[in-house]
Amino acid sequence: MSRFPQSTVLGYPRIGPRRELKRALESYWDGHSTREELEAVGASLREQTWRRLAALGLDGLPSNTFSLYDQVLDTAVLLGAVPARYLEATDPYFAMARGTDGLAPLRMTKWFDTNYHYIVPEITSETVFKLDASKPLGEVRQARELGFETRPVVLGPVTFLLLGSALDRLDEVLGCYEELLAALAAEGVAWVQLDEPALVADRTSEELAAVATAYDRLGASANRPGLFVASYFGGLGEALPVLAATPVEAIGVDLVRGGPVPALPGKTVVAGVVSGRDVWRTSPERALAALRAVRAEQVVVSTSCSLLHVPYDVEAEPGLDPALRARLAFAEQKVAEVVELARADWDGVAPAAPQATAPSSVAAEWRAPYAERAAAQAAHLRLPKLPITTIGSFPQTGELRAARAAVVAGTLAEADYERRVEAEIEQVIRLQERLGLDVLVHGEPERNDMVQYFAEHLDGFAVTRNGWVQSYGSRCTRPPILHGDVGRPEPITVRWARYAQSLTDKPVKGMLTGPVTIVAWSFVRDDLPLRDVVLQVADAVRDEVRDLEAAGISIIQVDEPALRELLPLRRESQAAYLDWAVAAYRRATSGAGDRTQIHTHLCYSDADQILAAIDGLDADVTTIESARSGARILDAVGTFGRGLGPGVYDIHSPRVPGADEVEGLLRRTLGALPADRVWVNPDCGLKTRTYEQVESALANVVAATRRLRAEL
Repeated sequence: MSRFPQSTVLGYPRIGPRRELKRALESYWDGHSTREELEAVGASLREQTWRRLAALGLDGLPSNTFSLYDQVLDTAVLLGAVPARYLEATDPYFAMARGTDGLAPLRMTKWFDTNYHYIVPEITSETVFKLDASKPLGEVRQARELGFETRPVVLGPVTFLLLGSALDRLDEVLGCYEELLAALAAEGVAWVQLDEPALVADRTSEELAAVATAYDRLGASANRPGLFVASYFGGLGEALPVLAATPVEAIGVDLVRGGPVPALPGKTVVAGVVSGRDVWRTSPERALAALRAVRAEQVVVSTSCSLLHVPYDVEAEPGLDPALRARLAFAEQKVAEVVELARADWDGVAPAAPQATAPSSVAAEWRAPYAERAAAQAAHLRLPKLPITTIGSFPQTGELRAARAAVVAGTLAEADYERRVEAEIEQVIRLQERLGLDVLVHGEPERNDMVQYFAEHLDGFAVTRNGWVQSYGSRCTRPPILHGDVGRPEPITVRWARYAQSLTDKPVKGMLTGPVTIVAWSFVRDDLPLRDVVLQVADAVRDEVRDLEAAGISIIQVDEPALRELLPLRRESQAAYLDWAVAAYRRATSGAGDRTQIHTHLCYSDADQILAAIDGLDADVTTIESARSGARILDAVGTFGRGLGPGVYDIHSPRVPGADEVEGLLRRTLGALPADRVWVNPDCGLKTRTYEQVESALANVVAATRRLRAEL
């Protein structure tokens, strides 16, 4: 078996340096281009990636890390786990991802503790696994035609089945993996990478036994490439000796988040010493010390995880402060760091002294008891039963985005832009009034993103022009860079909230992003404990809450969709995190009076697993994604002690739910909660939808709610 290349990465961004894939996807979905044209864009992006990685000097090039939507969905297709109802769709792949007029999409949730979203495999007793290796084989062949030998990357069998809650199907799935390995060997592939990130979380003895079964069997295959099992997002813990006892030749370890590993004689260790989760330059001293400490037959230099989670290139950001730019490393710079470390002399490197910054204590801050607040809010707001609202954003039109870009370019005066924003706010208010919603929003036309907008108005942050990172499918974000102490020099949202409220007698929500989410969806300084950074942001949010209340805003929503996302993967660390995260939220909202109703929102993150902590946020109303996940949250809400709005409209699909479908979801909600605690709302904000879709869907939501109100 050939020796493993001395430098590699576990994956690379795939959306394109200028979001070429996003535009190609949306063109195809809108019917403006063909599937063949979409595939051609994908082939071009793959070629660009391989050529660039080779030019940077990387020894081991990965393939099959590209995806038109999601790598977990790709694995489902690879293994034939396509539910029968999608097979008759014009494009079954995107029907599973996005739905069609007659088909709801598959469930979507967060990829471990990141802001990337994956499509959850649906595996039932009717699922018949059958290998379709055309994608990984096709990419190997494409790379070879360009003169590159590559290492295919495939989601491992244990993680795939754990994500699909179907570990009992391991024997069948392993048959497909054996076929895949044989096909890759026949193609002349030297190594294959099987990703098993689920192994860095707590695993039961049964699950660890499945790991041993899987890799003993795959390792025993007579005709196969070298097996490289990659882990990331933390340490392997009790799974490491299990893997080490199998015939796999190489094991990938995350030395950034997971710490040192014991000696692994006879194995190749692919050492993740360059972080794939942040944008800071790697300390050569620390990285080399970590490499020197590994005891194995061969030590390979790599990233800690795929570089999917960082932007492409710092050189595309000339507008950043030069002192800050000198501290940054995006994907290209991280590849260069890997190459440089692989070529360095590892001997005689002393470990760098650890930074000993102690986290501050978090004092609990409290509003009046919920029952007192609820009575004061009911008397003040006088809302009907089953109040209808939305989550915050309304569609962002091309005209709005063009106007925002024109302001940045200096071709549109700020005053003219603000008049356009005011006109959009009035249109959104009138639409909601006409449809019959009870609690309105201003639609957020002035905002480019729910985190970036605040970062642009807070001290301590920098924002990029081209630092795009894929969130799911064609959806990309530009995470801000939180590099210094956070402060709020002036009110951020008050002007627009006050204007929207002046247009209507119905309550209009003030819309804020919570401190945990602002930090989670930013690239955060690494010289302070995370909770101290979150507390700085919480203080800024608290100032904004007070100013909104003083401006006459009676309902203020402070979103925390990332609360579950930051939950540590190991149980031993979860309670401490939830304690300070909940305390930070309560600190951010502690300035509100009893009559001011505080809302929060969570979505696409398995929030049912932390419902007690969500209750502990002490928000008066929580709106939460439910429609996309089949109302799973309702199984856990019986003890939830305040207002709750499980979503009845999946906004990440272009399909419009009918009134009967919405009514069915509401009846399920009323079966789990008393009517006086139920709110009616979509799963999430409406930014990614069209006005035509939104108006039709909300009309159906209102119609369904009115039917049930008549019964109540």
